[in-house]
Amino acid sequence: MTGGNHTVQTKFILLGFFNLPTLQHLLFSVFLSTYLITVTGNVLIILLTLADLALHIPMYYFLRNLSFLEICYTSVIIPKMLANLLSKDKTISFIGCAVQTYFTFFFGGSECFLLASMAYDRYAAICKPLHYPMIMNRKVSTGLAAGSWLNGLLMSFGITSMLFTLPFCRSHEINHFFCDIPPLLKLACGDTSRNEMAVFMLALLVVTFPFVLILMSYICIISTILRMPSGEGRRKSFSTCSSHLMVVMLFYGFGCVLYLKPNSSFSPNTDKFFSLFYTVITPTLNPIIYSLRNKEVKCAFWRMVRRRRFR
Repeated sequence: MTGGNHTVQTKFILLGFFNLPTLQHLLFSVFLSTYLITVTGNVLIILLTLADLALHIPMYYFLRNLSFLEICYTSVIIPKMLANLLSKDKTISFIGCAVQTYFTFFFGGSECFLLASMAYDRYAAICKPLHYPMIMNRKVSTGLAAGSWLNGLLMSFGITSMLFTLPFCRSHEINHFFCDIPPLLKLACGDTSRNEMAVFMLALLVVTFPFVLILMSYICIISTILRMPSGEGRRKSFSTCSSHLMVVMLFYGFGCVLYLKPNSSFSPNTDKFFSLFYTVITPTLNPIIYSLRNKEVKCAFWRMVRRRRFR
């Protein structure tokens, strides 16, 4: 369809890994395996933290939310990527692309704020242990989780609205494996500098505001841990937040590289490589980090196994 001098796109083509034609089936097997590990690991964490009464505390309530977010986030991207690896038809409708972009940044933005809520929970537990039950009661923890989801929803609506009101006339080929912001902006025609700046500033706000809260929380946490007289107390306190800290470093490290860099910094193939870590590898590692480095989760798992065995 045409309108004026602009071609109105009704569909896009996700090029994905078109430059690796001999590896399509291998990539399919690898990504399918990581997706199944991600879903299985996060479902197991949700079931463990629901079934074991010892894990009915705010820390694991937030972890359940994080695991559910990871399942949703990967399910928005990976199934379509897997289908495209085996199919010659790599098209996605304009509406489908907008929906994928919306939910990608809805779940990703919600995770930014949820990680900040988890950092505040660790701050309250370590720096204010006597007041922790009052500070992080059920109403507060539920409100923080709901606020994280709401902030992600509003942020994603703003980014998607600004992006998909642009006229797309340069091409209909997206050099990526999902509908991401940078490759979509390259397809827009006319002066898109204001839209790019608006999207960048909104992404910057969503990334930096929660990160500053996380940073402030960990400055207080580390300061409190270092003042503890007992080496065992320091070790135990640090172990309760080390898993969260590793997840934050992975999530924000790749997120900043992808979305807070100049558009010309990397080639499309390099962008796809970093996106793979952000969308496929990191969600797979999160349940592994929380299960292997968390004594309470491991104990809950073995308790569940024993209950099943002796029934």
